[in-house]
Amino acid sequence: MTETSLFGHRLYQETAVLILVLLSVLGVLLYFLRRKTDHFLAGWASIKSWFFITPVILATLALPSPWPLAILTLVAINGIKTFFRMTGMYHRSWFVWMSYIFTLLLGLAIYRDQTEFYNLLPMIFLGVVAWIPLMRNSFSHMIQYIALSLMAYIFIGWSFMHMGRLLVMDKGPFIVLYVYLLTEIAEHVSLSTTRILGKIKPFKEISQRVTVEGILMSITVTLLVAWGMRHLLPDRSERFWIAAGLAAAILGRFGDLFLSVIRRDLGIKDTGVFIIGRSDILGRVDKLIFVGPIYYYLYIYLQQAPLS
Repeated sequence: MTETSLFGHRLYQETAVLILVLLSVLGVLLYFLRRKTDHFLAGWASIKSWFFITPVILATLALPSPWPLAILTLVAINGIKTFFRMTGMYHRSWFVWMSYIFTLLLGLAIYRDQTEFYNLLPMIFLGVVAWIPLMRNSFSHMIQYIALSLMAYIFIGWSFMHMGRLLVMDKGPFIVLYVYLLTEIAEHVSLSTTRILGKIKPFKEISQRVTVEGILMSITVTLLVAWGMRHLLPDRSERFWIAAGLAAAILGRFGDLFLSVIRRDLGIKDTGVFIIGRSDILGRVDKLIFVGPIYYYLYIYLQQAPLS
């Protein structure tokens, strides 16, 4: 776990400058092209949000431990809060507060390197929330409340917090930055390709934003970026960056589709604006609910797997 600030780290400085320069170049281009088509206008709106959030992410990851992990835990709690508001459960305070408390326990388990406790927390959580109907002496809608609470905790808490498990590894902040950048790039390439070339929509009843063309282009571009930025990984061998690129490009779309299923079922688009040009906070973390845990376990497996 990183105990000191990364602000003076040369790799961090070079990466931060590179990202900000690329954003500036794209921002200038999109600013002058924004009036030509709706695609460029959407790109300009997105790049404006990047100018806001990128310094925040870079500064957060550069903080000394345990601050990055603490902030990541708060992001997970905020995501759960948004989920409860979206599903109309926010007024069910017993379930809401149990979800918050157990998400804090996830962060604590990561900080203390208590792997077994971390993996047991979903079962303990289920046992605790199953007692809430008994404590309240109520049965009305309790199956729904327990199911939604477990869904929020598993996906937005336990699953997403695997990013925190990556964070506390050797050079963890760089791994997290790497994975996050890849997932964002994968999403933007997929959406841009879909707007321009997207024809085949295998999940059209769930989302019009996911197409075969978008996914294929996303895989191609994301793998190229994964190779180009592999210096952020402790091990730069191809199996690590290929695994990261494929996880970001493919699994990130499943996270987006998962939230789309819920939103479609509820008849809503999102629950508010996170930052200018972006959707709610769930729209920022949804792609990581599958990418985070899958890449975490892939990373551990690849570390232990013998070289061919």
